[in-house]
Amino acid sequence: MKFMSALKVSVVATAVALTLSACGTAATPTASSDVPTKLGANEKTLSLLGWPGYAEDGSNDPKVDWVTPFEEETGCQVTFKPYGTSDEALSLFKTGDYDAIAASGDATLRLIAGGQVAPLNTDLIPNYANVYSFLKNREWNTVDGKTYGVPHGYGANLLMYNTKVVKPAPTSWDVVFDKASAYKGKVTAYDSPIYIADAALYLMVHKPELGIKNPYSLDETQLAAAVDLLKAQRQNIGEYWSDYLKSISAFESGDTVVGTTWQVIRNSMSAKATVEAILPSEGATGWSDSWMISSTAKSPNCAYAWLNYIDSPKANAAATEYFGEAPVTQAACDFMASKDTCASYHAGDEAYAAKIWYWTTPITKCLDGRKDVQCTDYARWTEAWQEIKG
Repeated sequence: MKFMSALKVSVVATAVALTLSACGTAATPTASSDVPTKLGANEKTLSLLGWPGYAEDGSNDPKVDWVTPFEEETGCQVTFKPYGTSDEALSLFKTGDYDAIAASGDATLRLIAGGQVAPLNTDLIPNYANVYSFLKNREWNTVDGKTYGVPHGYGANLLMYNTKVVKPAPTSWDVVFDKASAYKGKVTAYDSPIYIADAALYLMVHKPELGIKNPYSLDETQLAAAVDLLKAQRQNIGEYWSDYLKSISAFESGDTVVGTTWQVIRNSMSAKATVEAILPSEGATGWSDSWMISSTAKSPNCAYAWLNYIDSPKANAAATEYFGEAPVTQAACDFMASKDTCASYHAGDEAYAAKIWYWTTPITKCLDGRKDVQCTDYARWTEAWQEIKG
């Protein structure tokens, strides 16, 4: 999922026990049985793992700090470890060194299936009640009716184009697929196996005979079609991107003229940049990140306190505005430094959000409800991505 600048925060962990457990298989997540019914006293430390910029304590910028107020309020001293990719996050979390993780949908089901995160009692997270309803109980963090994560922020993978070069103004993803040859060498795409879903989304609309109903739920035939489309696109790609700063530079220099982007990239561009970012007619993939608690957390009470705090209006406003994504509660919009932030990210716009296919880990159990076929999992997508890039 996201690669923001390498930001870091300081933080720690100790323990009191809650009865938390999880079980599952590598292919299909299985919900575990027990959730805590009440919380105990907060431990003195809390160890967090998340995307850079998700837990700022003022050490990177004295003006950016929502961790210190949490520490003062709860007595939980925080240690934060940033990661650069979802695969790196999974590797780090397996060490058992972290009480909670902020994970994207291309990692959450893998964490649940591996028994690494515990189901939550959302009654113990009061601020969860105010989270937008369209972000609750979703397939990337809820299994068998059990919730494993609370939302942090969300956003869409948009189409950005140079208005002086790409004409007429595009309204479809066809400009990076079927019509990409017009911009050969100056097309960009997100560098991750999860990008296969972008091709699947395009095919879902333009080749309905393939029967794709969910871009994260592909059988072998459907995956092959997406791979073929991406191999054809590969001939026109100038570079794949994962570092958003490099993406900004490429668009500003003109080395890239069209491709996948985030709203924060568009918002960070120079005022002189002749670019626009749109949500195409087919819709888009995107992310809704979840904070999840380790099934072996040393500080589960502090972890619950953090999950509640990060969904409080002021903290959620600070965290999501700094990172560059929509907050998860309407009340957070009242605390944004810029009055335009929520409008820019379409916060709370349910019709807009309905056009986003949020990152969800592909698993062998078809997420679209099919039971007569086995779908391809993330490991298979990873192999396919390597094949696409050559």
